[in-house]
Amino acid sequence: MSALLRSRYGALLLLGFVVATTNTVSARQNVQKAPQHPTPSLSVDMPAAAPARYFTINEVLAKRDRPASSTTLQLANTSTTMTDAAPSGRNRLPSGEPFGLSTFRAPEGLLWVKWRGVEQQLQAEAKEIAHCRSDRKSCTPQARQFLTLVDSAQARTGRERIEAVNAAVNAAIHYTTDHAQHGVADQWSTPLASLASGRGDCEDYAIAKYAILRAAGVAASDLRLLLVRDRAVRQDHAVLAVREGGRWLVLDNRHQLLAETNMLPQFTPLFALDHDGVSLFAAPYIARPTTAEPAIEPGVPTPPSRARL
Repeated sequence: MSALLRSRYGALLLLGFVVATTNTVSARQNVQKAPQHPTPSLSVDMPAAAPARYFTINEVLAKRDRPASSTTLQLANTSTTMTDAAPSGRNRLPSGEPFGLSTFRAPEGLLWVKWRGVEQQLQAEAKEIAHCRSDRKSCTPQARQFLTLVDSAQARTGRERIEAVNAAVNAAIHYTTDHAQHGVADQWSTPLASLASGRGDCEDYAIAKYAILRAAGVAASDLRLLLVRDRAVRQDHAVLAVREGGRWLVLDNRHQLLAETNMLPQFTPLFALDHDGVSLFAAPYIARPTTAEPAIEPGVPTPPSRARL
């Protein structure tokens, strides 16, 4: 996972500490919270969640690593109250996002630059794919492979479609670090590039699945590329979340089976990327328990003997 995300994650942890210790926020909370219960997990047993805390986006950004005199960020509804709680209980805000957590537009930065670059490349590849569909004889091998995956997905519906795309992309791309493949710390590749090389890391798998499902007819509003911290292996990771039947399913290059986001308490969600841009999860502002397990390379498929999903 990228040095960019690690630095962002570190800043968020520092921000979480400030918000958690801000008396003005906690003093306003006199609501009796419902008792928390641990979420069932297919992978890691986690203790009960800490009580939820409430804050506003302006209060959070005011504690961010910029002086108070800096230019105010232009965010929509910056006075909206946010919470780090899942939407269960009388005093919690509902959310239609993965993990049931609130999100808000992330401040402009390098992550926005990277995602906009990916979107521009996806648009360029869409022209090549459209040309391939109209004239299969002139297709590049990777465009033909992309269309084969899309056609296979369109022949299925619902969860079966999502499972098929997850398995097909996992099989088509061999996990390779960006250092090994590109000689750089972090590079995000679009589907045709990943299919052409047959190699990629976790972001590349997720981007390919995002593009294939979108081309197969899944609504853009039902797709999120998630950047998370996997505390079980102490690594940053990227996965794709797809909403099906009101539930968010996670497509992971390390596993063939899908898992709902509420079955993955070891994931601390950081950012969600979609057709609307980059969103920041409220989740990092809460103190989370850690899980001590041997670290593995981010995105490396788990050996069958260790797979828990």
